Amino acid sequence: MCRWRHVRNVYLACGHAFTLPEELIVCENRNCKFSPNHPRDCAGPRCKQACWQYRQYPQQYSPNINSVCPTCQQAVMRH
Repeated sequence: MCRWRHVRNVYLACGHAFTLPEELIVCENRNCKFSPNHPRDCAGPRCKQACWQYRQYPQQYSPNINSVCPTCQQAVMRH
């Protein structure tokens, strides 16, 4: 099912964290009304009974990256 993905990168070397822009993950399921494979003629009560009407709960990732963040990396390069 289609869903949003939330990613927040945590940089362990400097302790900073940055939230990336939300990303829409599009599924290929024809029974998801948000999918590009959902039939255009599927609508009304039939669609509401047979197809997903809501996006799934967002995927949330918070990878721990064993380095400094891009901002700190640029500061090191300038000095």
